[in-house]
Amino acid sequence: MTDFAKMRDQMERGKGFIAALDQSGGSTPKALALYGVDASDYGSEDEMFAEIQKMRERIILSPDFTSDKVIGAILFEKTLNEQIDGQTVPEYLWKKRGVVPFLKIDKGLEDEAQGVQLLKPIPGLSETLAAAKAMGIYGTKERSVVHEANAEGIEAIVANQFDVAHEVIAAGMVPIIEPEVNIHSKSKAEAEALLAQALMAHTDALGDGQDIMLKLTLPEEPGIYDGLADHPRVQRVVALSGGYSTQDASERLAQNHKMIASFSRALTEGLQRDMSDDGFRSALGDNIRQIYDASMA
Repeated sequence: MTDFAKMRDQMERGKGFIAALDQSGGSTPKALALYGVDASDYGSEDEMFAEIQKMRERIILSPDFTSDKVIGAILFEKTLNEQIDGQTVPEYLWKKRGVVPFLKIDKGLEDEAQGVQLLKPIPGLSETLAAAKAMGIYGTKERSVVHEANAEGIEAIVANQFDVAHEVIAAGMVPIIEPEVNIHSKSKAEAEALLAQALMAHTDALGDGQDIMLKLTLPEEPGIYDGLADHPRVQRVVALSGGYSTQDASERLAQNHKMIASFSRALTEGLQRDMSDDGFRSALGDNIRQIYDASMA
């Protein structure tokens, strides 16, 4: 069995969740601040990314960060060529931890229109995908945002996501389609109902071998995405924490029995740079166990 086939089997049947370690230029300062690294601690963007890479490496090297509970990890593009113990991060994740690597490919959001923010154009996408595939990356992740229950806007955001997804599939990879619903939206439940319908229509149009994954906000109506999770073209439906605390996100996830977690902030909640190694591993281990249990509920 090839590595890709093994990764596919793990994504379809593995027990655990996907870690989101893909903090980018926009989200890194906040992530570092929560980790106890002030902006005054770094003087340039390169130094900022070096600090977040140290945090990621500490997470990946922790004893609980293995395929026993973490079946995949989403990486930021700058992370691909970073090394851990002489191996690139994607290679280390798969060869040493048994964790399937994914790549965040989106380049930010367009201004809001019709209650949504579409993906900005992704320059050089074909070259990025080819390079990622050669490095052993299994799939991609691309995030856009729904703010309101606007049917036209939601159809536009889903069509935009599937346009990119088709490019990813053509490159021999599996896209994680992520139309996040803002947890503070006053029409969140209505938006999720419209989103479920639009996603199903586009997923139904996929052909054999055109497999996708979906990353969706934890819904107001538990089970609303179960039909998508059961679809033959959907390898997995994963949940983003979207600003919920680890406890809140885990409680909501436990009510959605066909979703598993793909948390970022909730995964790193409570971690601090100045923790002892034992303290860091213990705190991360507690988060991993809580998220794993909710994913398996």
